[in-house]
Amino acid sequence: MKPTLNVTDLEERTRFRIQIKHAVAIGPGKADVLQGIAETGSIAEAGRRLGMSYQRVWSLVDAMNRDFVEPLVIKQRGGAAGGGTSLTPMGLQVLQLYRSVELKAQKAIEKPLGELVALIQPTS
Repeated sequence: MKPTLNVTDLEERTRFRIQIKHAVAIGPGKADVLQGIAETGSIAEAGRRLGMSYQRVWSLVDAMNRDFVEPLVIKQRGGAAGGGTSLTPMGLQVLQLYRSVELKAQKAIEKPLGELVALIQPTS
């Protein structure tokens, strides 16, 4: 099951990607991966919730861990404690900052975007 957020129809059509230099540092997919890992403690479970393969989630995690000054996600192998995955303090900070930017941007564009959408031909 995908994580559900309380969003309007208009918000579901707008996604914010923060691009720094030549590469996307963080966008909605990576933020959803971080949130899924924070909520489940598992790359595999986060992937299932998001409809992504383990490999896809791991490649996004690996990219984020390389892009930022410190790793955002740490992975512990199994054993007596069972292993798992969690966000580092930096990972939590990045997720919170991204969600804050996302919310502020959404509020800033709500009125003009609604006006723009109203000018588009309705689908039959």
